[in-house]
Amino acid sequence: MATTQVQSAVPYREVTDANGRTYRLGETPTDIMGRGRKWMVILPWVGMMGISSAEYAFSSAEDTLHEAQHWSSGSIYWMMTLWVFCQAAVAFPAGRLREKDKLPARWAMMLGAAGTLMGYLSLAYAPHVALAFIGFGMFSGMGAGMVYATCVNMVGKWYPERKGGKTGFVNGGFAYGSVPFVFVFTGFMDGSNFRWVLVSVGFLLAAMVAVAGFFFKDPPKNWWPAEVDPLNPPDDPRARRAMEKNPPADKQYSPAEAWKTGRVALLWFCLACTSGVNIFGIAFQVDIGEEAGFAGGIVATAMSLKAIVNGTGRGVIGWLSDIYGRKQCLLYVCAILGLAQFGIMWSADIKNLPLFLIFSAISGFGGGAIFPMFAALTADYFGENNNASNYGMVYSSKLVSGLGAGMGSVVVGAWGYSGAFTLAGCISIFAGFMALFLSPPGGPRKNRVEPNPKPISREMD
Repeated sequence: MATTQVQSAVPYREVTDANGRTYRLGETPTDIMGRGRKWMVILPWVGMMGISSAEYAFSSAEDTLHEAQHWSSGSIYWMMTLWVFCQAAVAFPAGRLREKDKLPARWAMMLGAAGTLMGYLSLAYAPHVALAFIGFGMFSGMGAGMVYATCVNMVGKWYPERKGGKTGFVNGGFAYGSVPFVFVFTGFMDGSNFRWVLVSVGFLLAAMVAVAGFFFKDPPKNWWPAEVDPLNPPDDPRARRAMEKNPPADKQYSPAEAWKTGRVALLWFCLACTSGVNIFGIAFQVDIGEEAGFAGGIVATAMSLKAIVNGTGRGVIGWLSDIYGRKQCLLYVCAILGLAQFGIMWSADIKNLPLFLIFSAISGFGGGAIFPMFAALTADYFGENNNASNYGMVYSSKLVSGLGAGMGSVVVGAWGYSGAFTLAGCISIFAGFMALFLSPPGGPRKNRVEPNPKPISREMD
């Protein structure tokens, strides 16, 4: 990776729009970190791929862990639930520490790499399932939460004028980075080799996270790309279209201010519902496919297809949201995710493999596309300066949605797969109905902005 010498002092000026929002202009990404800002898309994408298999490929390792470690299936599902719980729980406190400059992005990624490695080591060598709950469920989950929050917020800070597609691309790494490991865990790993497979995967993924995170750097507060004029419609048609459909926040909201608007609670509820459906599908799609009589290799293919579409769908929906608007795309995604659950259930009931694969892919698209929509909406509504904390509050909904695995096993036991997938579909559609009430906080957005009559030029923080 080529870098250039970073200047110690770079002149900049600040402009203020009609709403009082300040934009910091003049510094290029090369001035700030010694490389172009495209690296703050590529590196977070790599970091996200490094943590993806712990959630998206974990269910594929369930049979081997059950046989080799003699852990019950219920314990393994609740282990995944704890992982999701801890991943979500760490998002807000880590965000606050980052915004107070007490946890640099680089160190957050290093802690995430350590947690990733610890999780796989505990799956391989824990003498008792309780230690696996601590090592994988707790430490790996918290590490993944630090990585996830850091990567998603990093790209939004570097692309404040066109964050949808970029956020979606980075978010996609959290899904399709798991694809090779779905096949490794289902087709290669068994009771005789599971330890060295898990250890090898752990070291590889931890290295990906650590190397990517070593080059992370945040832009200054209120930073805005020099080539995009916030005072007038941008010349770049992509940036102009994105800002028209998704206007920047009217100010930089603190977490307390964001919460008082009521939008955080509504975003939280909608994400809790839809991500719970997504996690439920990840945990039980293999099982419903096997009950329908589909071969294990075919079910693994379905899960891989789901993960691929889940990941690519995040980038696609992010790009579409820049064109058509974030809220409109979110409504369609909720409907698609809900209807796909009915499709999976129906295709498994009639034992139709092609339809099962199709609906698995559709479910993967919907389940993945929700996350960049909520991440980008949070920044659109409340600004980028405190986005790590604000999105941390929204993302904490996974504290509840993580029950999609553990409680899903209870619902399946009581109602069967048909009842469980029907409930999941209804929940997602209801979340879409609630999303109809989302709107930006503040008064009407104004296009006219006024420059500061006394531009400031001083050394960079």
